[in-house]
Amino acid sequence: MFRKAAAMPRSEQESYAQNRLRASQLDQRKAHIRRLNDALRTEMRGGRMVITSGVRSLGPILLQRVLEAVAAFRNFAADNDPYGERDFGAVDVGRHRIFWKIDYYDKTLTCGSPDAADPDVTARVLTIMLASEY
Repeated sequence: MFRKAAAMPRSEQESYAQNRLRASQLDQRKAHIRRLNDALRTEMRGGRMVITSGVRSLGPILLQRVLEAVAAFRNFAADNDPYGERDFGAVDVGRHRIFWKIDYYDKTLTCGSPDAADPDVTARVLTIMLASEY
């Protein structure tokens, strides 16, 4: 059984309050990352897109359908989005399984971003590939 907050010693109440604040800050940070990732995936805003040669080889009509399917993807679940950042998905276009993934790099694209929630220090890259290219 949990004790009521009023029954906790003052130091435990302060620790509990700090933990709740930190959890709230992490939730807000994750929600901000989701918004940034959604803007890139759905509007091609706030990052770069890389389309692999396998996807390009499908031709312009299927490529357009792939881009539309990636933008329309909404099936986020624990198995494909364990961190809640909406940074990965899989779609089927025709008989092709397509993966898309958003990665966070520093602005020089030489290493990982120091803070994926800060667009001033992050270069977002959306990669669209055939599942067989993964």
